[in-house]
Amino acid sequence: MKRSFITVAVIAIFLLFFISCYYDNEEALYPTLNSSCDTTNVTFSGTIAPMLNNNCYSCHSDATASFGAGIHLQSFSDVVTNSARVVAAIKQTGPYPMPPGGKLNSCSVTQYDIWVRNGMPNN
Repeated sequence: MKRSFITVAVIAIFLLFFISCYYDNEEALYPTLNSSCDTTNVTFSGTIAPMLNNNCYSCHSDATASFGAGIHLQSFSDVVTNSARVVAAIKQTGPYPMPPGGKLNSCSVTQYDIWVRNGMPNN
């Protein structure tokens, strides 16, 4: 009797320890808090190029594309040509999840999706 009580107590403590270590991403839990994500006027020059500049050009510019498997993302036509690869990479669903240091924030991914859905406007 005493042995089964100790066993149950140890299991309960073990379970409580692992349940208490649960971690959630704040963006996933509270998507409405990220109201600073502007998805109303997504364009290449105003939204996509700055996002690529901050996250992709270190490996995918014309000068450094050899580091990024030869994929150029510096010009509008480069990005349009590689748009399917970029979608898979930034959503991290393809064979080469990008950027290599971690995921883009959900706002950037949503903005890229909207840009593609809207026909990839340049201005």
